[in-house]
Amino acid sequence: MKLASGSHLAYCTNIHRGESWDETFTALRQHTLAVRQAVAPGAPFAIGLRLGARAAEELRREPGLLSAFRSWLDRENCYVVSLNGFPYGQFHGTRVKEQVYAPDWSTPERLAYTRTLFDLLDQIAPPGESIGVSTLPGSFKEFMEGDDGSRLTRIEDHLLACSRHIDELRERGGRDIHLGLEPEPLGLFETSRETVDFMERLLQRAGDPGSVLRNIGVNYDTCHLAVEYEEAGEALARLRGAGLRISKLHLSSALRFHPDAVSLAGVEAFREEVYLHQVIARHADGSLTRHRDLPPALAAVAAGNPPGEEWRVHFHIPLHEAPMSPFGDTRDHLLATLDVLREDPGFCPHLEMETYTWEVLPGSLRDAEVSLQLIREYEWTLTALRARNLA
Repeated sequence: MKLASGSHLAYCTNIHRGESWDETFTALRQHTLAVRQAVAPGAPFAIGLRLGARAAEELRREPGLLSAFRSWLDRENCYVVSLNGFPYGQFHGTRVKEQVYAPDWSTPERLAYTRTLFDLLDQIAPPGESIGVSTLPGSFKEFMEGDDGSRLTRIEDHLLACSRHIDELRERGGRDIHLGLEPEPLGLFETSRETVDFMERLLQRAGDPGSVLRNIGVNYDTCHLAVEYEEAGEALARLRGAGLRISKLHLSSALRFHPDAVSLAGVEAFREEVYLHQVIARHADGSLTRHRDLPPALAAVAAGNPPGEEWRVHFHIPLHEAPMSPFGDTRDHLLATLDVLREDPGFCPHLEMETYTWEVLPGSLRDAEVSLQLIREYEWTLTALRARNLA
């Protein structure tokens, strides 16, 4: 839906299973239309579409499928201006973990997939609307271990090639088009400062830095930056002060708690084998300890390492419902982000709720069918936006 601020609000369909186009489209018909009917009956409804590589290739190879989808969007009064291109392959029902970063931007497969996403989005988005694709932060830090610089160079080469592809699309159609790199804990770049440093290196290699700044920005995920203990106002000011555009805001919330005996026992309910749940522990002196997942973090404590004063866990928590004590969440970072948006409503065209963890949530946080959970998230988010005159 289009907000009073001029931005678009959607939920990301990566919450639903679907790797083939048929599976993806089935989820849209079954769940997205039910959410639309409850949230915005009769009004144009934005879909934050996740297209995996298999579905994207099917749409590319069979133009009739894409044409039929465009007709369906028109008929149902829905539209798409943003695609989630972070997860390339299987994203539900199997071990994803660090493989969500594969193939990374050092590979031609990632470049080809992202180009396809832009080509498809340019054909289905409403004329004149700004469109964006979000993607991973280059790679996973562990993938870069031992790199002699050649892998990083390939990542930069492929991102610059993607920027040139965006230029070509813009020249043909005239619309604003942008790629959003998504900082994430233990990604190649994870903090706002690391993101700025990466982009500065990329711009040094660019033949036309201004074009790259127009084409490549940041997908700011409020869960991810909260896990890094960043303050929203400071992080966004750093990114924007470096001339980086905010391509999309992912409205999401992380798990946080004081790691005492009770909470360390209770957090076992969040241990699961599908997604990577990076943990960042903060100590009394302000230093941070990073763990690649919950099990190694818990193992470190069991081995006698000091747990610190607070843990923040990359586990997306429903926006509308706080976890039960002794756990908390990071919705304060999300709300602080909306406060920044209130002061400058035009700085980001796309807002997207992203709680993809629904299938693996503990039962206390998954107390309704997924469509109802999404409706409740919309209600919470719209209330927060209206309080800031953004909706």
